[in-house]
Amino acid sequence: MPKQIGVLLYPDFQLLDAAGVMAVFEIAGAFGGTPYEMTPLSQYGGKVRSSSGMVIETVPLAAAVPFDTLVVVRGEGHKQAMTCPELQIFIRHQANTARRICSVCTGAFLLAASGLLDGRRVTTHWQQANAMAEQFPKVQVLADAIHVHDGLIWTSAGISAGIDMALSLVSEDLGADIGRRTAKQMVVFYHRPGGQSQFSALLEMESTQERFSGLLGWIRSNLQERLTVETLANQAGMSPRNFSRSFRTAVGMSPARAVERLRLEAARERVECSTIPIEAIATMTGFHDPERMRRAFVREFHEPPQAMRRNANTTH
Repeated sequence: MPKQIGVLLYPDFQLLDAAGVMAVFEIAGAFGGTPYEMTPLSQYGGKVRSSSGMVIETVPLAAAVPFDTLVVVRGEGHKQAMTCPELQIFIRHQANTARRICSVCTGAFLLAASGLLDGRRVTTHWQQANAMAEQFPKVQVLADAIHVHDGLIWTSAGISAGIDMALSLVSEDLGADIGRRTAKQMVVFYHRPGGQSQFSALLEMESTQERFSGLLGWIRSNLQERLTVETLANQAGMSPRNFSRSFRTAVGMSPARAVERLRLEAARERVECSTIPIEAIATMTGFHDPERMRRAFVREFHEPPQAMRRNANTTH
């Protein structure tokens, strides 16, 4: 019997958010012998226009069948959609009947508005993470995760992250082999660990402020060194006090936090993409103590280096 997948749309939804997730279910169902039946939904049914101008024919909420999984996508119209009483009632009802409730990008705002995310760990696109945290203080927003699973709730960061999430969903349903075959058919990775960073720490900091871009590049090239505030201030040609204040204002974090972010990124790359011993990676990236690096990984990525390496190895 097909698994019923509801895809909740609203005016100005993001077409690829919906299409990417639906493609994963379609292909996985064909491979797994247990097809998924997908139903695009909207408040009133009929044709719903995406932000790109293309339209999808939908079923009205009142005619919706019981769903195994409900997916709420993002779109330019999410602010209007999250204030719609009918959509909120529908989402809350599905939380009582469906096995899973999922969102892609700012679709998480609709789930948060319904109260489903209170007390849960979730993610959304990094550009919207602060807005979500401010608007919904009971929600624990993980701004740098690709996708997050907390109970019946799955949330993801954006278009490609929605595909990652969907691959995890079909792997849970049909097994890892079907997930891998689906990813191979789609020519995408199977699968990026949910806690992996949405973007490069170096690019994030450089895009915030070019003043220290040279210093940030120098830090990344010298991670094995003892990078104290005094060392960094000297490299920047500033006094330590003025450097710390200026750096925090320009980059948005303390020098110590910036160094740790760059060390974590470099360490993660080596953990996932090489066979270098974990102890050697800790030395190469300036953590020196493997236990110190392990604690930083758990704090940032919610899993230790050894688990991240195992997960990466099963995807290739």
